[in-house]
Amino acid sequence: MTSLYEIDLQTIDGQAEKVGAFAGKVMLVVNVASRCGFTPQYAGLEALYRQYRERGLVVLGFPCDQFGHQEPGDAAEIKNFCDLQYDVTFPLFAKTQVNGEGAHPLYRALKSEARGLLGTQAIKWNFTKFLVDRQGKAVRRYAPTDKPADLAKDIEPLLD
Repeated sequence: MTSLYEIDLQTIDGQAEKVGAFAGKVMLVVNVASRCGFTPQYAGLEALYRQYRERGLVVLGFPCDQFGHQEPGDAAEIKNFCDLQYDVTFPLFAKTQVNGEGAHPLYRALKSEARGLLGTQAIKWNFTKFLVDRQGKAVRRYAPTDKPADLAKDIEPLLD
């Protein structure tokens, strides 16, 4: 398997980037949506980012429209929503598929490294979170119901 760092990404602004741009950082990778019951978690994700970014945490948001058509907007609409409603400053990426044939390579890798309940790989809903250590290894997967603030206990040891 190739390193996570070699995987290509596209920012929400359409710029090409690699996961490697975040090498050496602790990453929290989240599939996000603007019309989901969990959408208020944007505030908690932003709070985590602001609290720990100087110590090496980066939150990476991947808008996804695979669950109940809860991210119908285009890139400009998504970015505008995140700016106006939650003052999001962490990196956002192009709309991404997380399951199925069109699943992004990053999500394929994360799902195989950090499986869900009962060993499942499929992502069940928006705001599933993956914690990746500074070496690029997915160390934990969190359910959409896991609140961002509750992840701090797992993030902090990875920052030391």
